[in-house]
Amino acid sequence: MSIRPPATKADPEQRTPVVRHTAQQHKQARRARSRKNWTTFLLFAGPNIALILLFIYYPLIANVRYSLLNWRLGSDTATFIGLENYTQFFTSATGLEVWRVTIIFTVATVVGSMVLGLLLAVVLNRKLPGRTVVRTAVFSPYVLSGVGIGLVWSFIFDPNLGVLSHVFAYFGQNSPEWFLDPDLALLMVIIVYIWKNLGYCAVIFLAGLQSIPNDLLEAAAIDRAGAVRTFFKVTLPLVSPTMLFILITSILSSMQAFDVLRIMTPSGNGTNTILFEVYLQSFGAYQRAGYSAAISVVLFVVLFLVTFIQIRFVEKKVHYA
Repeated sequence: MSIRPPATKADPEQRTPVVRHTAQQHKQARRARSRKNWTTFLLFAGPNIALILLFIYYPLIANVRYSLLNWRLGSDTATFIGLENYTQFFTSATGLEVWRVTIIFTVATVVGSMVLGLLLAVVLNRKLPGRTVVRTAVFSPYVLSGVGIGLVWSFIFDPNLGVLSHVFAYFGQNSPEWFLDPDLALLMVIIVYIWKNLGYCAVIFLAGLQSIPNDLLEAAAIDRAGAVRTFFKVTLPLVSPTMLFILITSILSSMQAFDVLRIMTPSGNGTNTILFEVYLQSFGAYQRAGYSAAISVVLFVVLFLVTFIQIRFVEKKVHYA
């Protein structure tokens, strides 16, 4: 009589339920972790998402709806007119003037702030006595109130009592009528806005310059590259990521400039940028809320496209070390 040895391994038929049971447990554990992660995410991010939906996306959608109406601020009735507000903004002489002023103001302030800011950052990057105090003084205008800046510079440009009037008088000239001439008014606010944003560009450029490895600069010096050639061949390519960041933020800031323009030129008079025109059309003498909403929608689309184009195409020319 033969004795069958005891089985050391379980039959495949007996192991299958155990494997299936283990896989089921893993699936349930993954679901539990997923629910826990989503619960944690909603607890922390839920209030922020709700606030963004309530105060950003809902007003945006409502603004698009208002832009299709002929509606005056405070009126109980509104008439649906479709795209007439958009057509008027893109074809009327007033709308074309707004585009002209916006382009001139944006290009002048962005280019002026970036060029002067880069030159100032190069100077402040040197080991000069008192450079910390100078950096603080240069950056201060950027954090000051735009209302305060507008009031101070309005007094400076005053043709009768301002500081500039005394400067012109010293040279035997009369002070220009900055506030009455539309072209001079635009030049005035451009100067003030460049002065306001100069410190921001200088500080960001300074951070980019200080991140350049000294080995590259020493290698350029060994190759007998002059200061100008080193600046254009080594320094500029290495600060191009910083330059792209400043370009995007400066364009967005300039196209949304309002406080300085409102204080120095309350009625516009040659300084009607898109955002300022939104205010004048809605809360000024016109009170055309529907037309103002259409302009604000156009501004949103323009800002989105400008940012997308810069990130999509300009970033390709940026050198990341």
